[in-house]
Amino acid sequence: MSEGTMQRRAQREQPERAKRLTRVLVCAAAVPVMLVATGCSSDSGPDDGGGDKAASASASASPSPTVQAAAYRTLPEACRALSKKTLEDLAPKAKSGKEGSSDDVASRASCSWSSLDNNGVKGSQFRWLNVSLLRFESDTTRGPGDKLAQEYYDKQVREIRATPGAKGLNAQAVTSTGDEATAVRYDLKKKEGTFKQQTVVVRVENVVVTLDYNGAGLAGDKTPDAAALLADAKKAAKEAVLSVTKANGPAAASGSPSAPASGRPSAPVSKAPSASASGKS
Repeated sequence: MSEGTMQRRAQREQPERAKRLTRVLVCAAAVPVMLVATGCSSDSGPDDGGGDKAASASASASPSPTVQAAAYRTLPEACRALSKKTLEDLAPKAKSGKEGSSDDVASRASCSWSSLDNNGVKGSQFRWLNVSLLRFESDTTRGPGDKLAQEYYDKQVREIRATPGAKGLNAQAVTSTGDEATAVRYDLKKKEGTFKQQTVVVRVENVVVTLDYNGAGLAGDKTPDAAALLADAKKAAKEAVLSVTKANGPAAASGSPSAPASGRPSAPVSKAPSASASGKS
């Protein structure tokens, strides 16, 4: 090949090499830009888990549910909830009170007194008195203690008003006793005679007081006056409520809880069956 031919061939190939070099440089320059773009996109992508972490932190910072502490933290001794004078008036022949069984006397307690005044051939006067105390703790799931006590109070009144065999039943609100109170009276006929039953249910803060009082004239003695029995029952119920307040000290008497709630509800107990107890002689 002559020198002139080689020179012309070199001149034709030089522009082609220049074009290829230019393309390589352009591609090389584009690579960092793509990497930078990819990196920025990765920082703000949805898969980094930042949102989940923030939500988790927010959830852990949420406060735990709370409930107001119950006002009353304990109960008085049930057999000492009524004064000696009251017991002498309502159950004069009762030697002592019979304490009901309880696995937690700070939450539930009861005491009953039976009195039989035997007048020989003239017959006998029978009296039966029972006081039941039930306290409810505040609970974060079930609610404040006074609300739970109110639910139980309503249930007690409904059950008493539905007493089987009750005759001449009458229910009335009782004023100036606790936060709310209801008295229910009725007659219950049994083979021994007609028993005059009086039940007063009272709610004071987170405590429910149920006082049962009945009387009967047996073996030919006269039937006691129902109005007098009801007046005595109301007086005794008011005294029992006062004993609950005193047992919890000045702070409870002013309506201020003395300690935080334990968060554990007291277990309700069934009401003493006053109607059946009235048949004792």
